[in-house]
Amino acid sequence: MHIPDGYLGPQTTVPGFVAMVPLWSVAFKKVQTKLQRKNIPTLALCSAFSFLVMMFNVPVAGGSSAHAVGAVMIAILLGPWAATVCVSTALLIQALVFGDGGILAYGINCLNMAVVMPFTGYALYKLIAGRSKIGSSRNTVASFLGSYFGLNIAALCASVEFGIQPLLFKDAAGHPLYCPYPLSVSIPSMMFAHGVVAGPIEGIITAVAVAYIAKVTPQVFSGNAVPAISEKVSFFRKYRSILIPILIMVVLTPLGLIATGTAWGEWGTDEIKDALGYLPQGLASMSDKWNALMPDYSLPALGDGRFGAVGGYILSALAGILLISALILLMSKLVSKAKKNAGQK
Repeated sequence: MHIPDGYLGPQTTVPGFVAMVPLWSVAFKKVQTKLQRKNIPTLALCSAFSFLVMMFNVPVAGGSSAHAVGAVMIAILLGPWAATVCVSTALLIQALVFGDGGILAYGINCLNMAVVMPFTGYALYKLIAGRSKIGSSRNTVASFLGSYFGLNIAALCASVEFGIQPLLFKDAAGHPLYCPYPLSVSIPSMMFAHGVVAGPIEGIITAVAVAYIAKVTPQVFSGNAVPAISEKVSFFRKYRSILIPILIMVVLTPLGLIATGTAWGEWGTDEIKDALGYLPQGLASMSDKWNALMPDYSLPALGDGRFGAVGGYILSALAGILLISALILLMSKLVSKAKKNAGQK
């Protein structure tokens, strides 16, 4: 679901940025109001969780692949606005450092995965869960269904964004300028991958994570994400309900290498040229303009062998977590400073 640069025309990507600017502004203000400063580590850890879960690509029939996002799980824990902040942060690091998702398409990717997914999934979760207790059978079912449909609604949005490109933008010869596949191809392809494979995985991850955190540190769901225990306890004990899964995921990230196929709509220029026999003009002019430091979660210095691939994936996971945590902390300080200055005036 990470749309690369070149697949959408600027007439699509620019409105995505325009739509996201006020949403980001509201999200930061909502999070700053609802969560105390000591909750920032939980925000960073949730963003890191989303980043890591997106590294686990799973094979899809036909040689493609797909992945979960974790946006609805974060919305259940901290609210949908917090999910917007967390997932947007993860997507920014992925685009800038790892080349996963385009720079120009960043706004659209955030709109799909950091807004549409958590808000629709959370709304369905609340509708089904009602007043049920966190961790109960009804709540677990609600967590699964909310995240399953949240992911699929986001995938539907992406498939429509892909599919309208050949209808709207063509060259003089009638060839598509950007994504060459119409709605009749993009929607079935995307919805199969997410409805049959990625959706159930997303649902299971969310249901298990919510039930686990509810049992270990239920205070996370109250809006005050730090367990009510002595300040003298270790950082690990305070945040173990999220830290333990993250540490396990870091070790297991190389499993994402099992899915060798490229996710639908995320092909490189060589792949799309081989498939079509030509490269759409607009796609060629807009793609491959950003040189990521660790492209495709790899570290060129480690080589192209199995050891290099596994090592690169693990180092990418660690680098991503550190960068996300630093960015969340920086944003928190900037928002706090702006709020303080506004209060003084």
